[in-house]
Amino acid sequence: MTTHLDSLKQHSTVVADTGDIESIARLKPQDATTNPSLLLKSAQDARYRPLLDGALAQAKAAGEDLSGAIDRLFVAFGCEILKHVPGRVSTEVDPRLSFDTEASIAKARHLIALYEAAGISRSRVLIKLATTWEGVRAAEKLERDGIHCNLTLLFGMAQAIACADAGVTLISPFVGRIYDWYCAQQKVADIPLEQDPGVASVTRIYNYYKQHGYHTEVMGASFRKVGQVEALAGCDLLTIAPDLLDQMAALPGELERQLDPTRTTPAERVTLDERAYRWLHNEDAMAVEKLSDGIRRFDVDARKLDAFVAGLMR
Repeated sequence: MTTHLDSLKQHSTVVADTGDIESIARLKPQDATTNPSLLLKSAQDARYRPLLDGALAQAKAAGEDLSGAIDRLFVAFGCEILKHVPGRVSTEVDPRLSFDTEASIAKARHLIALYEAAGISRSRVLIKLATTWEGVRAAEKLERDGIHCNLTLLFGMAQAIACADAGVTLISPFVGRIYDWYCAQQKVADIPLEQDPGVASVTRIYNYYKQHGYHTEVMGASFRKVGQVEALAGCDLLTIAPDLLDQMAALPGELERQLDPTRTTPAERVTLDERAYRWLHNEDAMAVEKLSDGIRRFDVDARKLDAFVAGLMR
């Protein structure tokens, strides 16, 4: 019997949005994504203590500090995840580097070096960077070196256009956090799917990219409900939390493709230099607020992870 999840996989590449390796092994997605919040949760899970202990032992043997131990922990989880997915894993650069191009590049290169030392090809790793102007510039340089990037915390067209012009491999426009912002602004508990601003945003970006022949892939992210996922069936990739994947696996039937590169809405092509980018981004209050909020949230969890690991290193 075909399920909604089976059907979705016919239209989009399904990616697991989790650091829970057991869920990844059970759900068998193509790719997986991680971030500081997900890794904090998994690092505190007793099931994954051997990965944590191994990373700390490697850091100690190499004479590395806390930062080095955290990098090794991220790579340890990434390597383990890659045992269960045929595709790629996304590993995020420290959110505290979101406004530092050169430091982001250095961190990305270090993470890739750790993966390669562990026998993992850089082709199987996506470096996640926040979609700030500095993050986009870092990704542009990294892509030229064959280090592929996933630009995250993306909420608006200015960010999407800058990423495409920079030639990044993949973007992760957020659906749920856009939806949350508009629910709060309108003081409502829900917005009907046909009016969902998060779904509309990803649809607009997808259509713009396909119309203008960009090679950057679009991966819808941050979903609150199954309907949002299904409304984007046909998007290049969709990264979905395990609970929503389970819900879709329990729903029998076929899904109709919603996004199609042969059916796009015409839109004028825009090219942005830094000044134009900053102005267009600034015009979108939601994107400005959610980008800043997202970086702060990831920073909070990154600091919690630092404190947790530091406690184990004493």
